[in-house]
Amino acid sequence: MQKQIYSDALLRILKHEQQISLESLQIIDESYQMTLFLREVLGELKDHVITFGFSDNSEEIEFFRTIKPQILGKLIYYNKLYRIETACPCPVTSGKLYQKYYANELHHIKEEHNDQISHSEFYRYYRSGRTDRDHEFFELGKINYNSGLSSYVFEIDHHFSTYYDYKVARILAYDLLLTYLLTKISKEAVESRYNEHDICWTDSKNALIEMIYALYCSGSLSSGKVGIRKISDKFQQIFRIDLGDIHHAFHRMKERTGSRTVFLDHLKTSVENYMDKDLV
Repeated sequence: MQKQIYSDALLRILKHEQQISLESLQIIDESYQMTLFLREVLGELKDHVITFGFSDNSEEIEFFRTIKPQILGKLIYYNKLYRIETACPCPVTSGKLYQKYYANELHHIKEEHNDQISHSEFYRYYRSGRTDRDHEFFELGKINYNSGLSSYVFEIDHHFSTYYDYKVARILAYDLLLTYLLTKISKEAVESRYNEHDICWTDSKNALIEMIYALYCSGSLSSGKVGIRKISDKFQQIFRIDLGDIHHAFHRMKERTGSRTVFLDHLKTSVENYMDKDLV
């Protein structure tokens, strides 16, 4: 029964994460919404654990080694992501200033990770996949204060943390942040190699937005499991174009007189005309 509750919580998070990704137009909004949701789920699990406890030691170890760190790790990740994106001073999404900002953020999290996590004995234990000391690290009331722990240990809720579950969460959050920032930097590095001979978008911005929404609404990309923001980001990256507020532009299209899909109609006519030429 307990394990089902934990599994349900992780499934709820996955589904909510997918839904928010589909609905959010900006990573700032996505990270903020996920931070609120993950705090709520973690609070519910805390109430359950404090009220009902664990059926045995193995369940307790699994919870603090695997279940809670997955949730807390994502909470740390999304909260940090929100802070990174809201602090970004760049008015545009490319260029040297843009790349330098994310490179600096990457440097900071690597330094913090090295100082606080990666040089510890516990880090080597966890990364190696060992389980022989799990009873020391992932059971309540087993904290060894003689091992020179961080002062954070005195601030934790000892009814809902073994201290090391937080360490695992930090490791998982670091992995997620590392992937995100490296993607940001590599994206800019690829874009910096583009020149005037590369493929670029030469029609109107509204035309491209129309096509992006068509692909999104039809579920043609990733079986419909990718959000409009991510599709838009990819097209802006490919064609090196800033589409601005595509959500607002789409709502203006809905109010058009006559055809509301001018560009899509044009595409259909162009293809049919090309086909007819082959018949001549």
